[in-house]
Amino acid sequence: MSVDQEKAGPRRQARGERRIAQLLEAAANVFCTTGYTASSTNAIAREAGVSPGTLYQFFPNKEAIAIELGDRLMHEMRDMYGEALAPVDPSTPLEEAVGAVVDRFTAFNCRHPVFFALMHGPDIPGRLAEDHDALHANLLAGIEAVIAAFLPDAPAADVARTARLCLGLYKAGLELVLSHEGAEREAYVRELKNVLIRYLAPMVAESRATADLTTTRTP
Repeated sequence: MSVDQEKAGPRRQARGERRIAQLLEAAANVFCTTGYTASSTNAIAREAGVSPGTLYQFFPNKEAIAIELGDRLMHEMRDMYGEALAPVDPSTPLEEAVGAVVDRFTAFNCRHPVFFALMHGPDIPGRLAEDHDALHANLLAGIEAVIAAFLPDAPAADVARTARLCLGLYKAGLELVLSHEGAEREAYVRELKNVLIRYLAPMVAESRATADLTTTRTP
């Protein structure tokens, strides 16, 4: 193999990666606009500014595109919620803890609106659905750990129920956040934080009051 051929290999690989990134970005736009079911490889190719033949050099169908896009986003989300749901000091103000988590999660979803559109649609590709279920279970476990730090004496079943409700409230609010932009989006983010804080605050206050009373009574 000549030196020129050796150099050509990495260059072709780099061009291929750029083309894949271009196609995935185009697919994200199409999936957000028309939904997964109504989208087509022709529409994705048109959005990317390439021929359908060029698209088929990299992906055999739109399901393969969705799976690749979903895999990349779920990997990024795992890294993000690993940081967002890191162990919390129980003395941290509830508003600060809730705000930090909501800010991280909404920032991710606003950067990648296709994640919500694809993962919460009625027709998510089979393998992605399985991976998303696993991601969802890990996410719930992380939320439970954060809540347990503020409610150390609460039964595990109560903590799990509270975590599920928090996640459900977040998802409902996120749909409104993603459907607005600018100042109105920021207003919905603030309202979402308020809803979660007002839901959790009475439980946290009761838990802390009980802990203080116990400490006071301890000889």
